[in-house]
Amino acid sequence: MGVSPDSPKRHVKFREKEDLADLPLLSDETHDMLSAYGVWKEKSMYGKKYMGVERTTFVIDGAGTIRKIFRKVQIEGHADEVLAVVRGLAR
Repeated sequence: MGVSPDSPKRHVKFREKEDLADLPLLSDETHDMLSAYGVWKEKSMYGKKYMGVERTTFVIDGAGTIRKIFRKVQIEGHADEVLAVVRGLAR
């Protein structure tokens, strides 16, 4: 599933644009979950500081245990990295 501070309405548009009909998206407009997972961070762009999400992937098993954390995710090739971890856990 995906979590972001975007509104449910924006999630619908994103899901349609990216053809992600089967991906559950959670809206965390209060940043409570994002803060609890430590991904709501101060960022900087062109010298200006602001709060935002550090793109991170958590692989969580059926018991709710975090098995792997990928921080500062780069989109290219990331799905394959995650699938390799998940397949390794399934063995």
